[in-house]
Amino acid sequence: MSMGADNAGFESLQPYPFEKLRQLLEGVTPSTPDPIPLSIGEPRHEPPAFVLDAYRDALAEGVSRYPTIQGSEALRDACRAWLARRFGVRVDDDMVQPVNGTREALFAVAQAFIRSGSGQKVLMPNPFYQIYEGAALMAGAEPHYLNVSSEDDFLPDLEAINAETLAATRIFYLCSPVNPCGTIASLAYLQRLVELAIRYDFIVVADECYIELYRGTAPVSILNAASALSLPRPCANVLAFHSLSKRSNLPGLRSGFVAGDADMIARYRAYRTYHGCSMSLAVQKASIAAWSDDTHVAANRALYDQKFTDAGRILATALAIEIPPAAFYLWPNIGGDDVAFCRDLFAHTHVTAVPGSYLSREVDGVNPGSGYVRLSLVAEPHATRTALERIAAFIKGD
Repeated sequence: MSMGADNAGFESLQPYPFEKLRQLLEGVTPSTPDPIPLSIGEPRHEPPAFVLDAYRDALAEGVSRYPTIQGSEALRDACRAWLARRFGVRVDDDMVQPVNGTREALFAVAQAFIRSGSGQKVLMPNPFYQIYEGAALMAGAEPHYLNVSSEDDFLPDLEAINAETLAATRIFYLCSPVNPCGTIASLAYLQRLVELAIRYDFIVVADECYIELYRGTAPVSILNAASALSLPRPCANVLAFHSLSKRSNLPGLRSGFVAGDADMIARYRAYRTYHGCSMSLAVQKASIAAWSDDTHVAANRALYDQKFTDAGRILATALAIEIPPAAFYLWPNIGGDDVAFCRDLFAHTHVTAVPGSYLSREVDGVNPGSGYVRLSLVAEPHATRTALERIAAFIKGD
């Protein structure tokens, strides 16, 4: 018997995009010695010093007691206060659950709510964050991919989903701002999604980890949409996931929270009691400091704004790009083989990018990520400019 043979979902897991990328680039020797990775969406800006100070100050206390699953009241209050400041949405204490980063939390939510073997579906846009697919498979559900394109702002066409599919749906994952292209779901779009969730009794899992990285108008939350509707209970069938990784340049802190339907939060918390994921007290203190301050977030946005300005200027003569309204990705259509492009780009420039087809699944003979490349503008501004200049020279054949 092979490892994982007792879990059909485990056998169905596909290699992670970055493992496929590693295999693609294995044995390729770049012509320049200085690597610049634009592949993984890992923020490389400096973390806020005051958050690190709060973490250090709490270390001794943080290892002397077991932390609780629900987190401290002070942390939940800080999360609730941020929701009120940022979105104008007020939620009760029982509508918030701290989590150890949204990656883990987005996976765990499917395990808490899917009835294994029941034929339930988990809907997700295609391209997508692969955790959604893995969560569905490991929970015993069927991933259902909704192809998206530039014609619909890379958001699933809600009206094109048939009633039979919606009736079988248990979870609908949506990322807004969108990974990989940075487009934003409107309030009307989110309201329609919540209406469908109530009508067909599924859960909207809103991945909003990029929601503070915007240019121009601030994106709304699924919580705004839920609050504007007349629902059976506050934020019914809605869970919003927020993280400090992108907002505050703290990917290693592994800190975020979930907010929404109190009944679902209670079930999710009960699952996590057995799952054993409680946030250390030192991380909680650091998180309180981060969620309580907005100044560093504005400064962080300014750095990304500058990098996108540089991208528009440097790539203009080499590649047709659209500066996205949010997130930190470029998603250009390179008009050809995205896998070969990324391999050759690495060989000639030592810049690492992700083929769009690695972020998607083929559905009805179409891979909607094919021909696209994802560039994560996460490096420091100087390194990002250098990478963009190398990319432009590579495309022009200089």
